[in-house]
Amino acid sequence: MQLSYKQYSMTGTPLIILHGVFGQQGNWAAHAKSFSEKFQVYGLDARNHGQSHHADSMSYREMAEDVVQTLDALQIRSADFIGHSMGGKIAMQLALNYPERVNKLVVVDIAPVNYERGPSQELEALQKIDLGSLTNRQQADAVLQTHGVFNKAIRDFLLTNLKRNNEGKFEWRMNLAVIAKDYSLLKSWDQTPSEFSGETLFIKGGNSDYLLPEYTDQTLRFFPKAKVQIISGAGHWVHNEKPEQFFSVVEKFLMA
Repeated sequence: MQLSYKQYSMTGTPLIILHGVFGQQGNWAAHAKSFSEKFQVYGLDARNHGQSHHADSMSYREMAEDVVQTLDALQIRSADFIGHSMGGKIAMQLALNYPERVNKLVVVDIAPVNYERGPSQELEALQKIDLGSLTNRQQADAVLQTHGVFNKAIRDFLLTNLKRNNEGKFEWRMNLAVIAKDYSLLKSWDQTPSEFSGETLFIKGGNSDYLLPEYTDQTLRFFPKAKVQIISGAGHWVHNEKPEQFFSVVEKFLMA
């Protein structure tokens, strides 16, 4: 499917930003505006997220194909990519399946591996929210906190998915039911042996355990030119926790 997107600038090399699970392109607006001074920046909403269409499945192969269709519609032959978490896996899948469409690749705090765990607590907490009885966002926030989502920044991020419909009732912007159904796919990495020979930068939050030393061999098998940059004092949402350091690292890599 063709994805919903926002274009932030008109000049420079195309730069595509892909968000993580439960996110939307607007979460990256501040970063997109910073990069837009030198790049032609596009923020994309993944299927079942943001303003993109809902679908009954969301494998990484399908989501990579969505990006290709969107690039074709925008008449973009190739671009640089930044992908965080789920968006990083989409970008990696795209680079392996369509290497001619990817110039430089930035993968933020995720590896090409199967994960036994993930933000399942957040998913379970979101499913506890009864939209039918919800009258304000504060009630939804209280449910998330009651069910173990104690970090207010993460709760605020998750609740950007709440919107009111034409009748004034709350509903999810994302397709929570399909995200839950296919959550095991989002944690997985089922890729046949292949290789992307382009320049690739993996950015790890120093306090995060999504990029571990034991993933190095697997990562280099797919991305032989991969380099890793650690940003200390940051967790999985490294771009939000250390935005200035993140921007500096990525800009230096992309401009080299």
